[in-house]
Formats: sequence, C-alpha cells, structure tokens
Amino acid sequence: MTGIRTWFGRVKDGASALGERRTQVQTRHEAELLAERQRVAEARRARPRNPDPARAVPWGIRVAAEAGWRFLVLAAALWVIMRVIGSVRLVVLAFAAALLITALLEPTVARLHRAGLSQGLSTALTALFGFVVLGLIGWFVVWQVLDNLDNLSGRLQEGIEELKRWLLDSPFHVTEQQINDVAGRLNDAIGTSTSEITSTGLRGVTVLVEIITGMLLAMFSTLFLLYDGRRIWQWTLKLVPAAARPDVAGAGPAAWGTLTAYVRGTLIVAFIDALFIGLGIYFLGVPLAVPIAVVIFLASFVPLVGAVASGALAVVIALVTQGPFTALMTLLVVLVVQQIEGHVLQPFILGRAVRVHPLAVVLAVATGGVVAGIGGAVVAVPLVAVANTVIGHLRANGGDGGSADGSPVAVEEERADPPAEPDQEPA
Repeated sequence: MTGIRTWFGRVKDGASALGERRTQVQTRHEAELLAERQRVAEARRARPRNPDPARAVPWGIRVAAEAGWRFLVLAAALWVIMRVIGSVRLVVLAFAAALLITALLEPTVARLHRAGLSQGLSTALTALFGFVVLGLIGWFVVWQVLDNLDNLSGRLQEGIEELKRWLLDSPFHVTEQQINDVAGRLNDAIGTSTSEITSTGLRGVTVLVEIITGMLLAMFSTLFLLYDGRRIWQWTLKLVPAAARPDVAGAGPAAWGTLTAYVRGTLIVAFIDALFIGLGIYFLGVPLAVPIAVVIFLASFVPLVGAVASGALAVVIALVTQGPFTALMTLLVVLVVQQIEGHVLQPFILGRAVRVHPLAVVLAVATGGVVAGIGGAVVAVPLVAVANTVIGHLRANGGDGGSADGSPVAVEEERADPPAEPDQEPA
C-alpha cells in the first residue's frame, strides 16, 4: 500500500508540474503574441498612410525628369538673354566691334606706353591713326565707285546685250520673244513696286542713322577700352563670386589672347585674299577691281560664308561686264586663292590659337546672322572661340567643380576677404 501511495504521489506531482509548465508555456506564447501585435501596430502607425510617389517612378525616368527641368531652365535663360540682346542689338554690336578693334590696337598702345609716352597720349595717337586709316579706306572706296559708275553702267548695258546674244545662240533654244517677255515682267514689277521701293529707301535712311550711331558708339567704347581697360576688367571681376574669382581671373588673359590672335590672323588672311583676288581681276580687266577687293577684305571677317559671297560677287560682275570667259577665269582665281587660304594661310597664321571646328563655325555664323544680321555673323566666330578657350581653361583648373581628369574635387569655403586682383588682366 505504501508503494502504491508513493506511486500515486509521484504521478500527482508530475501532473502538477506538467500543468505548471503548460501554463508557463501558454503564458509566454500569449506574451509573444501580444508583443508581435504591438510591433505590428507600431509599424502601422509609423508607416505613412500615403506612400512616396517618387519611389514608384523608375530611376531612369527620374533622371530624365531632373535633366529635363534643368534644360528648360537653361533654355528659358538663353531665350531671355537673346531677347535682351535683340532689344539692344545696336549697343551690343557696337561694343563687340569695339572689343575687336581694341584687340587689334591694344599692342600698339602698350608699345607706345613702354616707349615712355603716357597712357592717354598712347591711346590718343593709336586711336587717331586707326580711325584715320579706316576713314581713308572708306573715302577711297566711295571715290572709286563714283568714278567708275558711268563706265560700269555702260559696260553693264553692253554685257546685258552680249548675254542676250549668247542666249539666243546657245543650245537652250531661247527665243527673243521670251527674253523680251522676261524684261517686260521686270519692268512691270519695278513699276508696280514704287511704293515698296520708296518705303525701302526710307528704311535705308533709318539704317544709315543706326550705322552712324553704332560707329560713334564703337569709337567711344574703343577709346575707353584702350585707355582704361585694366580697371574695367578689375571692376568686372568684382561682380564674380569670391570663390570663382581666381578661375575667372585666370581665364580672362587666355580669352583675350585668343581674341587678339583671331583678330590679327583674320586681318592678315583677309588682306592677302583681297590683294591677290583684286590683282587677279584687275589684270583680267574687270571694272571696280579696287572696290571689289575692299568688299572681299571686309567679307573675309565672316568665315566661310563671306569668302563665298564676295567671290560670287566678283564672278557676277565679270560675267556681266566682260563675258563668260573672263567670269570663268575670275572664278578660277577666286577658287585658287581660297584654297590657299583654307589649307595654308589659316593653319599657318592662326595656328592652334583658335581651334574651332568648321561645323561650329558654320552654325555660329548662321545663328549670328539670324539673330543680329551681318554684325552677328561677324562676331559669332570670335565669340565661340573665346567661349571655347574659357571653358577649356576652367575645366583644366577645376573651375567646373572637377579636376582636370573629370574627378570631383573639394570646393573651398568662400573667404570673407576677396582675393587679390591678378597682376595680368586683358586690356
């Protein structure tokens, strides 16, 4: 009996221990479930009710959108700048012409100043000599045109009659009636367009006034740039943020050197083109050889397009006044000189100072012509050359936030005191 009671006691104790263990396990399980429910509730409360839509947009689309709105901002800024330039086009072109003339005359002012003359006297002598030379060239061209106008008119009539006879005898089967019909239509068009011609003449007077105003403005700007260009550059540097001022100050002399090299090289190339083409058409007997040479000289400041237009003008005048053979020989002279210019003079004279791709030259000339006419076409290429030099200088010196090899570099904090002005600035 004692053994049975002992066995039942053990069974009873084991059942009690098993019940307590089961109770503990159930309590712990309920505690874990309660903690899990609390974590889920806290996560739900921490999670925003409306998820971020940007996370649902693919990465490529987000990058394209970021680049797109920045491009729109740049395009809008460029449009505003072009509108402002278009509104004050006369002032901008006059100042651009003053910069080109200053780049040409500044070395002479520097030599006279080093020779012992004062800055004011050096500027006055150089500007006076330059403006006198330009005035004499203009007077000589006008005198040649007026002196040969009667002769040109007579030769023009003879050339038209000769061209008419050549068309009648040509294999194109042109009849005299067709030629007379064309001439009659031209006379009718001129007679019915008298009002338009009058309004065009009035607009021509306005353009003449604008040209004179622009010339005077360019003259005054040139005088001040030659005399006080250094202080103007230093004042311009103060408009630049202090952190970027050293890079801009270093890019200034490089840009000025590029502009000076471009103006000098273009001047020499234009003079050689005008000289040899003028001599060629003079020996061929083409009238107005000197005015045509001057037109070729001026047109050569518009790269590519100016040479083609001035050469075509010489060929047309030779065709009308001297006949097809002289026109063909004039075309040959123009082509030979332009080939020598493109393959010998341009690389040798300009060299590596002005490195602009021909496609960039064509696009720049076209854009400048659309925006500001002939003046815009003249200043477009030097503007692109200077911009190319400035961007290359800034990239080489980390001015765009990266090192020369494109790796990011640390940007120094802007100092309280501005850096010292550079020792060498462009005129």
